Formats: sequence, C-alpha cells, structure tokens
Amino acid sequence: MRALLRDRRFLVMLALGFSAGVPLPLTGFVLRQWFAESDIPLAAIGFTALIGLSYSLKFLWAPVLDHAPPPFFGHLGRRRGWLLSIQPPLMLAIVALGWTNPATAAAVTAAVAVVVAFLSASQDIVIDAYRIEILGEEEQGYGFACYVWGYRFAMLAANAGALGMVGLVGWDGAFLYCAALVLVGLIAALLAPEPEAPPRVKLAWGARLKLAVVDPFRDFMQRRYWLAILLFIALFKLGEALAGIMTAPFYRSLGFTRGEVAAVASVFGLMMTLLGVLAGGWFVSKIGVGRALIITGILQMVSNLMYVALNEVGRDMGMLYAQVGVENFTDGLADAAFVAYLTSLTNRAFSATQYALLSSLAAVPLRFLGGWSGQLAEGMGWTPFFLLTTVAALPALCIMLFLLKRLPPPPRAPTAAATG
Repeated sequence: MRALLRDRRFLVMLALGFSAGVPLPLTGFVLRQWFAESDIPLAAIGFTALIGLSYSLKFLWAPVLDHAPPPFFGHLGRRRGWLLSIQPPLMLAIVALGWTNPATAAAVTAAVAVVVAFLSASQDIVIDAYRIEILGEEEQGYGFACYVWGYRFAMLAANAGALGMVGLVGWDGAFLYCAALVLVGLIAALLAPEPEAPPRVKLAWGARLKLAVVDPFRDFMQRRYWLAILLFIALFKLGEALAGIMTAPFYRSLGFTRGEVAAVASVFGLMMTLLGVLAGGWFVSKIGVGRALIITGILQMVSNLMYVALNEVGRDMGMLYAQVGVENFTDGLADAAFVAYLTSLTNRAFSATQYALLSSLAAVPLRFLGGWSGQLAEGMGWTPFFLLTTVAALPALCIMLFLLKRLPPPPRAPTAAATG
C-alpha cells in the first residue's frame, strides 16, 4: 500500500478524478436545484437531462482525441496536451454558467450548460484513455479506486459545497468557486507522466480514418454476442437514471430545504457511495465481475423502493438519511462492478474510442429516456413513478443472465490457502 501511495500515477488519478467530477453536478443536480428554486415546471426540469447528451455521444469525437495532435501544449504529449487544451475553456464555461439567470432566460442557462457538458465529456475521454494506458492490468483496480475517490470528493465539493455557498455569494459566486476546483486537474496534468505513445506513422487520409474510426468499432463487433453486451450496457442504469433526474424536485416537493439536501444527499451520500465502491471492489475480487453485476444490479434496483418509502412518510429526516444511505451505497456497489466490466471490454489499441463508446452507451438512458422523467412524474405521481423506475431495471438483469450463461467467466485462480 505504501509503495502504491508513493507512485505519483495514483495521486494523478486521484486529482484527475476530482477534475472530472466537478462539472457533473453543475449540469445535473445543482442545475436542477437552481431550476426548481426558479419555479421552472417539472416537465422542463426533466428535459434538463438532454443537456448532458455529450456524455452519450462522446464516442463521436473520441477518435479525434485519440489520434489528432492537441491544439495547444502538444510538446507535453498526446494525453496531457489534450487535457491542458480542454481544462481552461471548461473553467471559463463554468464561470459563464453562473452569470446566467434561469428565472428570466432558462434557455440561455441550458445552452451554456450544454457547452460545459461538452467540454466535461471531452475531458472524460482523455482521462479514461490516460488511466487505461498509464496503468498495467494489475494496477487498474487500484487506479480506478483512486479515480472514484477523487471523483466523489469533487461531487461533494461541487454539489454540497456549491449549494452551501449560494446563500453567501449567490449562484454566480458558487459557480466561480466550482470553476476554481478544476485547477486541481490542471495542475495534475502539468505534473503527470505521459503514457508511452505508439509510433506515429504517416498515413493517407482514408487509412487514418479507418484506423481512428472503423477499426475500433469493427474490433468490438467481432466479439460474440456484442449486440447483447451493448444492450446490457445501455440498460443497466435505466432505473437509476429515471429516478435520479427527479431527485432534486422530489426532495423540494416534500419540503426539504437546500441546506438539508446538501448535508444529507451530498455529504452523507458521498460517504455511503465511497463505502459502496470499496465494498463493490472487494465483491468483484471475490466472486468475479459477472456475478457481481447481477447481485449489485438487483440491490441497485430494489433500492429505488426507498423513494417510495420516503414519499409515503413525507418530510422525515431519519427516512431521508435511510433513503440516501441505501441508494448511494447500492449505487457505489453497482458502479464498481460496472466500470470493471467496461474496462475489461476495452482493447488497449483503441482505448479512448472504445471506452468512450461503452461509457457513452451507459449514459443513454440518463440523457434520452431520462428527459421524459419529469412528464412521467407529473402525470403518474411520485409513488407510481418510483415503482416504474424499479421495474425498469429488470431488462438489463435478464440480458446479463443470458450473457453469463453464454459467456461464462473464466475459472478463478486458486488462492495460496486453497493450494496449500
């Protein structure tokens, strides 16, 4: 453990995870809280899910980041050069978002948030590729854990931190504070080691397009049951996505204050998520990725019933803690297994493009189907809506059972105790 802590690559992953986690609440929970306080209708708040379409479509420009030289800082290498070309514009876009006013010009706020999401998704592409390339196979688990811890602490700083600062410095000051948080990732990119890049070969335009775009997708489509794999990835987070979009207006409708939501949903929720990620990593190492996905997926699905319980009880702080605790712990469990699965599917020869494709598919329900969650909640009421989000997780679990039967995981190596 001490040797790992002394390895600056893991400290870099911690810092880059922090930089990646800052923008997400600003186009998600924090933005929806801002819209709810501005008396924007539920249906319109639901459609804020479409602001983050960049997270679902980032595979479209991932080949550019995988192959094109960065416009600035190219002398620092392909991955670091792109990070340092993306992060300053991202910070400026976050500042600009705080200067808008959704109460009078919600469309302008949404448009600037789209820019933030695009730059954030681009940063994610580069960081994911960097993580895959800078770490060996045996180091990926620990490297991802460092990334997740940084990511979740950033979400605390940008979620609870921003909401807590609104009363002191206003929304514009809160977004300025969040923009400054991205400096952590910028400094990390400056100090990070650069992964060894493959030798650059001069190719014709058609050959370069084939290498950057065609080959990564063809490589993936040559796998057995590739379509079932993609369907599973796209549907695994469906129930969580539908419920998550409506969390901020749901809490507000029950009468919880901004400070209570920040303390419980952000601070306490972060602690439970980190515990879930740690437990999920241990779980994956014990029973394997496939079986862990089934078990954690079932727990993630059942946890949505806690929303129903909270709605039936009403404004009760104890039940809010219980709902947030169960929801975030099971999400952390499922996230650890899910990302381990995505990483295992990635060919290092096409790391940025393939991982961007897979992680983009995972965001499809949140961005496309999640956009209708406001209308569903408005039309059905909270209890039927959250029951629907629970049932929505079943298709992915059925596909995973099919994949486990057709593509069983390799037998695990015996431990020293077992062989001794």
